[in-house]
Amino acid sequence: MNTKTRVILIGWNPMVVDYSKWPGLTPEKLTAALEADRSNLNDLGYDANLLFIDDAETAFDVVKEKLNQENYDCVLIGAGVRTVDEHFIVFERLVNAVHETAPNAKICFNTNPSDTAEAVQRWA
Repeated sequence: MNTKTRVILIGWNPMVVDYSKWPGLTPEKLTAALEADRSNLNDLGYDANLLFIDDAETAFDVVKEKLNQENYDCVLIGAGVRTVDEHFIVFERLVNAVHETAPNAKICFNTNPSDTAEAVQRWA
């Protein structure tokens, strides 16, 4: 039986993002880009899913709960979490949530929604 590599893409819920840092980006554009990433990965033969976090206080528990419920081969933590200085602690906590609940999963990082597939393909 040939099973697909399971991938989860973790990032901020587009409805809670501070768009002042990205002029021209809107919740609708970000949602479309994230859905396109997921769809592209699925077209490439992966079983990809999105997981949105809503705030710093619940992010760790949300990720742990999801990774305890389902097994993933690869976990991508999005650039919106990783590259914004004010989210440094959230990023650190998410890495530890993945390490704790999915120790066999590969971890990868994109630089923006357009290079998600390349990030996943480096490790999965």
